[in-house]
Amino acid sequence: MSQKKAQIQVEQKVPESVVKKTQRDSKLRDLVVKRRAERLGQNKTRRAQLEKNAQAYEAEYKATEKSLIDNIRKAKTENGFYVPAEAKLMLVIRIRGINTLNPQVRQTLRLLKLRQLHYAAFVRINKATIEMIRKVEPYITYGYPSRTVIKNLIYKRGYAKVNGQRIPLTNNTIIDESLGKFNIHGIEDLIHEITTVGPHFKEANRFLWAFKLRGPRGGFIAKRRSFINQGDWGNREDLINDLAKRMI
Repeated sequence: MSQKKAQIQVEQKVPESVVKKTQRDSKLRDLVVKRRAERLGQNKTRRAQLEKNAQAYEAEYKATEKSLIDNIRKAKTENGFYVPAEAKLMLVIRIRGINTLNPQVRQTLRLLKLRQLHYAAFVRINKATIEMIRKVEPYITYGYPSRTVIKNLIYKRGYAKVNGQRIPLTNNTIIDESLGKFNIHGIEDLIHEITTVGPHFKEANRFLWAFKLRGPRGGFIAKRRSFINQGDWGNREDLINDLAKRMI
């Protein structure tokens, strides 16, 4: 007669610490999924708003150009002259190094963010900046940049100054974190603020690191002569765009 051995089933009790850890991990996992979904939704909304802003800016630029052309044509038909509004923005490029540099000139160049040769920076035109430009004029060349040049500089040579560090502008998050409180959330907002010299131009320009440009294709003509004397330094007005394109 076969003997049936009683099978004693030992109930294995899961330790309480393991149960708590499993529950905690599950909650954290659900929280991560929820936050990721929220972030994706916010990014989608932000991208749509940035695209909408870019379209609005483009329409504004076209309207401004059309208004300028219409005013010039109207003045011509009436045998008159149309004088455009004075420029509000300058692009300043340093063209000479540190040899025999006066300490006062060196300090002024630093205030203009032109610490090295071939550095470029945007400057708002007012009485104070004009005086600064006059002090260092033999070491720089400057003029009135076009919207295309401003856009190319920021897209191709743009770096941000964040906590004293030079950070490349790889995405709009960097701009949003630093300038979001000024309603500047993306690179198109930044370009528009610089181009129009908006109310937060100071903060936007301070956020941008000075542009490091290369030597111009074809070289300079004569750095020790002024531009009006067939040289390089001084005011080029709209012709600064040709030089900037050769240096980007």
